[in-house]
Amino acid sequence: MSTIQQSLQNVRSRIDAAAQGCERIPQEVTLLAVSKTKPVEAIAEAIAAGQRAFGENYVQEGVDKIQYFAQQPEGYDLEWHFIGPLQSNKSKLVAEHFSWCHTIDRQRIAQRLSDQRPVGMPPLNVLIQINISDEQSKSGIVLSELPALAAAVAALPNVTLRGLMAIPAPEEDYQQQLAVFRQMHDAFLALKQRYPQVDTLSMGMTDDMAAAIAAGSTMVRIGTAIFGARNYAQ
Repeated sequence: MSTIQQSLQNVRSRIDAAAQGCERIPQEVTLLAVSKTKPVEAIAEAIAAGQRAFGENYVQEGVDKIQYFAQQPEGYDLEWHFIGPLQSNKSKLVAEHFSWCHTIDRQRIAQRLSDQRPVGMPPLNVLIQINISDEQSKSGIVLSELPALAAAVAALPNVTLRGLMAIPAPEEDYQQQLAVFRQMHDAFLALKQRYPQVDTLSMGMTDDMAAAIAAGSTMVRIGTAIFGARNYAQ
């Protein structure tokens, strides 16, 4: 068994344990493997271990990987999520290649994605990013802006509003992690009442996935625990 295969098995075991610990069904939590900066060989190992959903932070790097695996036999059923900050000049590439975008934080970007989604492709699944810790260094909106942006996004023809995403400020204390994630879950439930198609709460990473799952996350974004530390110098 390869290191990545073993790591994936370990992460899945952690997800199962966290879900069972709060009386949730493990299958309610999707594992998104964050493969940014990692080579296609590492992704191929994860695919061989049964992983199908991958998250990319950089548009061109993600598109290159999507195009590479589209030509490989094992790439036919992969699901690619864009999870990084999105600039207007890169929206067309995301609209044309990805299945999901997690980082909607303004109407203009959502409008561009809808306008640029190719005819014949299913609507792009989108999440609104919430800056739940109110950090100036991070993208996302504050919760008070959610109703207006959700209404605007839900009205667009070629995107489907599926839920919310957040990257809270790093916090080592489990109870503090849980308190922040519960704020997100409350907002998610309120959004779901208004928009029945909403079903995805993307929160939780390697260091806080247990608290995120306990608070109701339906998708955890895990990179380091699967692929190891990233080398940004490459």
